[in-house]
Amino acid sequence: MPEKLTIKGRTVRLLKCDITDLEIESFVFYAREDLALGSGFGNAISVRGGPSIQQELDNLGPVETTAAVISSAGELKADYIIHAVGPKFQEEDLEEKLRTTVLNALKAADQKGIKAVAFPAMGAGFYGVPLEISAAVTLGIIIDYLSGETGIEDTAICLLDSREFKPFENQLSSMAAA
Repeated sequence: MPEKLTIKGRTVRLLKCDITDLEIESFVFYAREDLALGSGFGNAISVRGGPSIQQELDNLGPVETTAAVISSAGELKADYIIHAVGPKFQEEDLEEKLRTTVLNALKAADQKGIKAVAFPAMGAGFYGVPLEISAAVTLGIIIDYLSGETGIEDTAICLLDSREFKPFENQLSSMAAA
């Protein structure tokens, strides 16, 4: 089973890790419309990154579903956080909104000149997007995007555990075989 795919010299790789502890140029946070960091990974970002992140976000929000904005990453190992507001479970047009959210996060990274970006299992945690849908949509959009004109060279998908990792690994395998 591949845990890495190369597209036009650019890589997509799967990692088992805590995205807030990853040493990478930027990572995506599945944000709320009001950009409040809140609980879960938002709390980890707030505690580990310091108050400057939320202060910066207070001047950027609120934003609409599918939008993506970039903040600094405070004291975290990353330089930037891409706050992408995605759909919630059972929301109308969930897959299409998730596609647009991932695409907007990639476009925001490109516009900022970011070369490396990490994604979580988009929406699969608190927002209840099924892992299979998250894997298919996230990997599909990333691979399409990396096939075009972009400055992004490295994309990682950070998954917390085997439960999250397996659907992404299966999806990546089927895409690599196609």
